Amino acid sequence: MPHPTQTEIIVIGAGIIGVTAALALQAEGHRVRLLDRKGVAAETSRGNAGAFAFAELEPLATPGILRKAPKWLLDPLGPLSLRLAYAAQILPWMWHFWRATAPSRYEAAVQAQSGLMRLSQQALERLITRVDGEPLMRREGQLQVYEGQAQFAASLPAWELRRRHGIAFDLLESPAAIAEIQPGLNPRFTHAGFTPGWMNTVDPARWTEHLAAAFVNAGGMIEVADVRAIRPREAGADVITATGPRAAAQVVVAAGAWSHHLARTLGHRIPLDTERGYNTTFPTASFDLRTHLTFSNHGFVVSRIGEGLRVGGAVELGGLNLPPNYRRAEILVRKTAEFLPGFDPNGGTQWMGFRPSLPDSLPVIARAPGADRVIYAFGHGHLGLTQSAGTAELVAALVAGRAPALSLAPFDPRRF
Repeated sequence: MPHPTQTEIIVIGAGIIGVTAALALQAEGHRVRLLDRKGVAAETSRGNAGAFAFAELEPLATPGILRKAPKWLLDPLGPLSLRLAYAAQILPWMWHFWRATAPSRYEAAVQAQSGLMRLSQQALERLITRVDGEPLMRREGQLQVYEGQAQFAASLPAWELRRRHGIAFDLLESPAAIAEIQPGLNPRFTHAGFTPGWMNTVDPARWTEHLAAAFVNAGGMIEVADVRAIRPREAGADVITATGPRAAAQVVVAAGAWSHHLARTLGHRIPLDTERGYNTTFPTASFDLRTHLTFSNHGFVVSRIGEGLRVGGAVELGGLNLPPNYRRAEILVRKTAEFLPGFDPNGGTQWMGFRPSLPDSLPVIARAPGADRVIYAFGHGHLGLTQSAGTAELVAALVAGRAPALSLAPFDPRRF
């Protein structure tokens, strides 16, 4: 392996954000090295639902959500829960979350999210073409289903928000209309919204590994290393690992849910926490799934992964260290067996991932304050796969010192 030099760029984190950013930097002629403590797609990028959710514009912190949150948070198996053992630690995050529910902040977050989604969708198409990635894509749309008129009516403001931001969809108001897109659902689901432009990858791990292979084949370097700190210098930065320092001209921090620990070494306290997500993957598909299914009021999705199915979702606020509560995964599988007649709930593999979550649902994409040779690119929550290609192009613009494709003010860490 070539010896690291201070003229190269080091990207910390070999998940989907880091790998895609490294590939974008390489395409602009930079010498790039990826460092990760476990390797490519070894954490959250390995087991997610595989969705490019460009239609998902609303942040978690919506006006009025705090009136509903106490009931959700106290249900350990609900779609949004708080591990009581973690309650004290997450108080600063919750305070920023409360501030983000103000109508003006909510509207600003939606506008910023919409702009990043448009860029990311365009950037993804450019990336697919560049790496011959179409065989790893599924363009089958997404069906979001509701039980009865009341649930459907409650969803209409969110659909109107999508309409205002140019997202195409069809609203379905009968089981027969739903069955034309996805036959076989439990007839309790009477209404739905279908987003035909929705995309999935056949497998998020395979997609990330495909991008990593393209990076290595073009001369990029990937190294397993436990990064402990970053020390800025006048002409670059030193990345401090467990085995010694690495010198770099610039550093990109894309370490997902662990990124705030590295930011702390630069003096920045960024309220990054985790949306712990659970899923179960079945190697064969016992149900004929024809589109990405979202059970909105139950907080989970069912998607095709390889030749099988993945059932997952929910949000558990519990940090990085508490043991998993796989009862959450089990209840989602039980619901799937009820909602999809004929689905076989046996033989699945459970998994938990740490979605890196900021209180306003917007990532940090910016030069680190006071350390202009360090770039932050983390905090995408459950939208990391979705926003990876757009984030990579923004990182490349920051490294090059040119104007980015959209304003980065909403993604500045100093907003907290």
